[in-house]
Amino acid sequence: MTVDADEVTSPEAPTGIASGSLRFDIRGMTCASCVRRVEKALSSVDGVEAARVNLATDEATVDVANVPLEELRAAVDRAGYDLLVSAGDDEEARDRLEAERRAEFDLLRRKTIFAGVIAAFLVGFMALRHIVGPLDDIPRWFLHPLFFALALPVQLWAGRQFYEGAWRVGRHGSTDMNTLIAVGTSAAFAYSIVATFAPQVFESVEGLEAAVFFDTSSAIIFFVLLGRLLEARAKGSTSDAVRELIALRPQTARVLEDGEEFEIPVRAVQAGDVVLVKPGEQIPVDGEVIEGASAVDESMLTGESVPVEKHPGEEVFGATFNTTGMLQIRATAVGADSALARIIQLVEDAQGSKAPIQGLADRIAAVFVPVVFAIAALTFVLWWALGPSPALTFGILNAVAVLIVACPCALGLATPTAIMVGTGRAAQHGILIRDAEALQLARDIDTVLLDKTGTITEGRPEVVSVWLLDGASVTPDELIRLVASAERGSEHPYAAAIVREAEQRAVNLDWPLTFEAVAGEGVVARLDAHELLVGNDELLAVRGVPADARDLLNGLAEAAGQRGETPIRVAIDGEAAGLITVADQIREGAADGIARLRSLDVRVVMLTGDQQQTADAVAHSVGISEVVAEVRPEDKAELVRRFQSEGGTVAMVGDGINDAPALAAADVGIAVGTGTDVALEAAPVTLVRPDIGRIATAISISRSTMRTMWQNLGWAFGYNLVLIPIAAGVGFLVFDQVLDGASVPGVLEPIFGERGFLNPIVAAAAMALSSVSVMTNSLRLRGASVD
Repeated sequence: MTVDADEVTSPEAPTGIASGSLRFDIRGMTCASCVRRVEKALSSVDGVEAARVNLATDEATVDVANVPLEELRAAVDRAGYDLLVSAGDDEEARDRLEAERRAEFDLLRRKTIFAGVIAAFLVGFMALRHIVGPLDDIPRWFLHPLFFALALPVQLWAGRQFYEGAWRVGRHGSTDMNTLIAVGTSAAFAYSIVATFAPQVFESVEGLEAAVFFDTSSAIIFFVLLGRLLEARAKGSTSDAVRELIALRPQTARVLEDGEEFEIPVRAVQAGDVVLVKPGEQIPVDGEVIEGASAVDESMLTGESVPVEKHPGEEVFGATFNTTGMLQIRATAVGADSALARIIQLVEDAQGSKAPIQGLADRIAAVFVPVVFAIAALTFVLWWALGPSPALTFGILNAVAVLIVACPCALGLATPTAIMVGTGRAAQHGILIRDAEALQLARDIDTVLLDKTGTITEGRPEVVSVWLLDGASVTPDELIRLVASAERGSEHPYAAAIVREAEQRAVNLDWPLTFEAVAGEGVVARLDAHELLVGNDELLAVRGVPADARDLLNGLAEAAGQRGETPIRVAIDGEAAGLITVADQIREGAADGIARLRSLDVRVVMLTGDQQQTADAVAHSVGISEVVAEVRPEDKAELVRRFQSEGGTVAMVGDGINDAPALAAADVGIAVGTGTDVALEAAPVTLVRPDIGRIATAISISRSTMRTMWQNLGWAFGYNLVLIPIAAGVGFLVFDQVLDGASVPGVLEPIFGERGFLNPIVAAAAMALSSVSVMTNSLRLRGASVD
């Protein structure tokens, strides 16, 4: 949307030297050609590594290394546009920018209404002249100057933005959508001025009474403005998801200091401050509960409607709601570091990215406007030279129709609008998609590899049972004490489960004298003068534990595996002592989520380091038929490549830390997060809540979004391919040559007149409709089913 520069002031221009990924607001863009030109201008600056411009958000994302921001601004200015500092996480700047946009929208609405009233009068009067005969008696010397006086403010005030936009790019030898509108309406307006004040010029050339087209120029401006007004409103709707997230931010916090409460703005809260949150209040910052207990509604972050119980030591996040109890929270992350701020940043980054299919539209946009001018010029020349009388009039009107009907706007909006709505809808479901490429690839996922721990299961295994062999020299509590002491320095989840069991049994733990982790087998430790072996059968066999005792442990292990429990064998001083079984609870809804994936014809495979029998038991309980067990973390990436070699599009789902190589190797890496680390995951797709059903939701959203993109591109290309030839006069050739001089049917006369030429007013309405239709089609995604 472009407005008069002197009527709405702009925020500050950028200064200083910067590195990293920066976001800027771009003013003055109207079509895909503008996007291409701004990207080219930014990329030409030394130190710019990449530049991406989004017409739907009027923003540019630029990756730079030690680049003076003034050089970026100057490059964009030379291209004919304005580069301004983005509001980013500055709430005041966001409010200021929002106020400016509202002012721009109000100004555009006033211009549209004014142009519409004048155009309606002029078009209506011209139509009446063909219906009511006595109006023909009104002298031309009176009517035409009256029409000129009415159309002049439409052309120069309401249509001023087209001239300013055309001048900004034209002074640097470029053209854009504004150029098409400015030249087209000016041609009709200038022709009418001459016909009004010097009619003899055309009468001497064509031998006919000169006609005026003030109604045409005014109506064209009205329809173009109306299209931009509707487009601006639709653009605002595509950003609803981000705006709703921003609106969640609390404004004030109640801080405790020396036993007293102080209410301060949230932006003034510092890490380490103690914040008091009463029942029914919004939690203002990310932090750790230090006193109190309550159920917290985290649905705005995770999409999960069931409140989560919070106790001292547990984390809470800003913008969530405290439902029942009073909490004291020590702030750990404020401002841009909060989970909500990082989610907003991720969504905005995704909405500013480009899908691979956008490349086709970009290449066409690069030559679109010059080609349209060439077609318009050729149309004028051919009809003036070869057309029927009045040839000059037909040549001008057909050339104007070509200029007006051509619409690079739809090309520029086809994919960005769908991406904005699609990624925003995903965020509302607790799915963060980092870029448009991942959104596009997710459509084709046909194989999902699920890491068991933390994805299918809770990721917090617990000790289920302790078995001792006959003749063992220890009690169950002593066995737990020894193993927990040996494992207390390990980060393995099973080790943590045994340590928690020891704490529950209230046994005293010691530190091992020596500790050795054997990859894929277990640990060897020395404790209280005893050598302790904790792990699988291979570890015990290699260390010389007798086969008959190992067979007894294997029998117990087999029974545990059939129950879905993981067996951990223990030997003391070379003698088998017993077995500890550990199980990880299956996540609620895991089976339903896997069923949803299968309903989308997606192949589901479970990966786990557990032994085959245990893995099969877990897989069977959730409806998975394919299992790869006893997988080491370093082997998961190779497994991903193996499934890719079978020709599928593979998604790897894991915790984003141990599974990082596999996530990176997959076509689409999907990380499961728990809030604080959600913006730190390496995968292009992150589930804010570890719910397998969200994977199916992400695939459904991707498929809907891509379908919408193709529909938009099909409409944008098809519209121009069909209507530009019609505007150039193909309709006349059809009626005059193909149909052997047949007259235009009465119902089509408002569109094609009496001879088959496309009415420039209809061309303007069609051009406005093309952009609005693309926007409207994208907005349908907001209500599309993803279940």
